[in-house]
Amino acid sequence: MLAISVRPYICSLTYCTYCAKNHQGKEDDSDVSCRKRKVLHLVSQWTSLYKDWLHEDEHLKQFLKTIYRNVLDDVYEYPILEKELKEFQKILGMHRRHTVDEYSPHRKNKTFFHQFSLKENWLQHRGTMNETEEIFCRVYITEHSYVSVKAQVSTSAQEILKIVAEKIQYPEEELALVTVTFSGEKHELQPNDLAISKSFESSSRMFVYRKDLTDSLNPFAENEELQQRSVRILGINTWDLALELTNFDWSLFNAIHEQELIYFTFSRQGSAENTENLSLLLQRCNEVQLWVATEILLCSQLCKRVQLVKKFIKIAAHCKAQRNLNSFFAIVMGLNTASVSRLSQTWEKIPGKFKKLFTELESLTDPSLNHKAYRDAFKKMKSPKIPFMPLLLKDVTFIHEGNKTFLDNLVNFEKLHMIADTVRSLRHCRNNQFGNEVPSKEHHELKPYVHHLHVIDNQQALFELSHRIEPRV
Repeated sequence: MLAISVRPYICSLTYCTYCAKNHQGKEDDSDVSCRKRKVLHLVSQWTSLYKDWLHEDEHLKQFLKTIYRNVLDDVYEYPILEKELKEFQKILGMHRRHTVDEYSPHRKNKTFFHQFSLKENWLQHRGTMNETEEIFCRVYITEHSYVSVKAQVSTSAQEILKIVAEKIQYPEEELALVTVTFSGEKHELQPNDLAISKSFESSSRMFVYRKDLTDSLNPFAENEELQQRSVRILGINTWDLALELTNFDWSLFNAIHEQELIYFTFSRQGSAENTENLSLLLQRCNEVQLWVATEILLCSQLCKRVQLVKKFIKIAAHCKAQRNLNSFFAIVMGLNTASVSRLSQTWEKIPGKFKKLFTELESLTDPSLNHKAYRDAFKKMKSPKIPFMPLLLKDVTFIHEGNKTFLDNLVNFEKLHMIADTVRSLRHCRNNQFGNEVPSKEHHELKPYVHHLHVIDNQQALFELSHRIEPRV
């Protein structure tokens, strides 16, 4: 699991073991071939498991080339290595089949140059994002609020505009998708433009503007116009909404490779392309928290605001029942946001049983004794289950930063085992799959509602809304 963090040492040790000479005649040919086979088996297993994450490491590429060249040299003397060689070739994406004859001294140079060109598939740099890759794309409605759209990089501007128009309840034909650079330069996207690619190319943000009768583009007023929309969440079944949140989070969580946690913790440069799936889930957790606060603070009517708070308390309880602790934490933290918790008029009207339920839910998020309440409850839950990922990352980070990787020039394997045990907990969470329970069909708009959240990501803007609906006495 943690070979990457100590790779120079392991590579050197592995290579030395493979190439070790027959010391004082203590090994016969069968012993030598057996040792070489074991080394090749170790390298093959390691490479097969982590090949998607090793492709950019020059040290590892050189190590694999060197090992491969040595095997090509040895297979003529030790024909028994041919099986391991073929397995090694298969892992590296080499498709040509070989026989022992090809490695004879007369053909060695030709084979060597033919076989280890720099074009092995898995060693190639990933390069730019491929068109089928999904990301969370932010489409800004105002300077401080946006709709989070999970879409493929190849999604057209028209498709994104349709999603946003539905989300903000505004006629699609009266809207335009515009990229705005940091210098303020605007460019209206055409329906068939690849919106996400365009925004990346120009390092700009995407905005939705209104088209007026003169075809000029006008931005939305900050917060005021958005407050006029209806509160659709009140008409959605609470269990179904929690279930859709869980299904969405599970799709993100299930895509995370264990190695992403290692890269996230050990990589000082924070290479985003090695932690793509993990970053999506972390972003989602943050957006769910902001979404809770946004929905409540955009509701100007006290009675509906009370209903909203009750609704979110029930959704949090359902997420816990569905073993989705990631959204559970996000919703509770959203309700505890300072701009929401200060709404005294709203909280005073919350019935006692809901306040009691919320207190019980809050106790699970209590950080005292290193989040003991959460850890005890989560341990008792059967799999499949979704952990609160920020806390899992915190555990790995504390182990990493609190223990040296090397002690007296030797690898601190105790530290690596501790990290591996923590990371391995992902496997336990994913031992089984969720039962694919689907929400009732009566809410056809539920899926897009949950998948594309409308949030305000500026704390100052949230506080201004909070003071507007409940001014300080």
